[in-house]
Amino acid sequence: MARAFFLSPPSLIFFIFLIFSSITTPILGDEYNYVKQVNPKKMGIRKEKLSHFQFYWHDKISGPNPTSIPVVSPPINSTTAFGLINMIDNPLTIGPKMSSKMIGKAQGFYSSSSQEEVGLLMIMNFAFSDGKYNGSTFTVLGRNTVFSKVREMSVIGGSGLFRFARGYVELTTYSFDIATGDAIVEYNAYVLHY
Repeated sequence: MARAFFLSPPSLIFFIFLIFSSITTPILGDEYNYVKQVNPKKMGIRKEKLSHFQFYWHDKISGPNPTSIPVVSPPINSTTAFGLINMIDNPLTIGPKMSSKMIGKAQGFYSSSSQEEVGLLMIMNFAFSDGKYNGSTFTVLGRNTVFSKVREMSVIGGSGLFRFARGYVELTTYSFDIATGDAIVEYNAYVLHY
């Protein structure tokens, strides 16, 4: 005669839990298989350091070889150039003169984003081409009220030696030619990186 196999209610609940958890685990496990813990040392990440960079940004709108060109023009009636978008490939030099050593380029764009004052939204990569930073970049994003004495924008990331970079830049206008629109701006960048 066959014997019936009975489970107590707590054992039955545990048995049902085991059956369903073994069925759903692979399904739920596959959902998160694109994330892995990584050992920072295996990626070459060492102690974080703070570096200060000082250079000059040359925004040349005039002449036969401009480094900044408008891709969207502002409305005619705007006193702040609201709506303007310029694409840039501006030289970065050690000194304020274009003849000084070039250490890289600022590549990106700026747009006039204020109707009350000349305020720019700036998004650019500082792509270095000199020394140990050759091929490395850090990215700057922020608001630039161009007629303020000192402005500040954020460093939001980077590549190469600036992986995981963060920090800020302070900028002051060195010169501005009202007739041509050409400008030279001094940048002091404070960058935390590995």
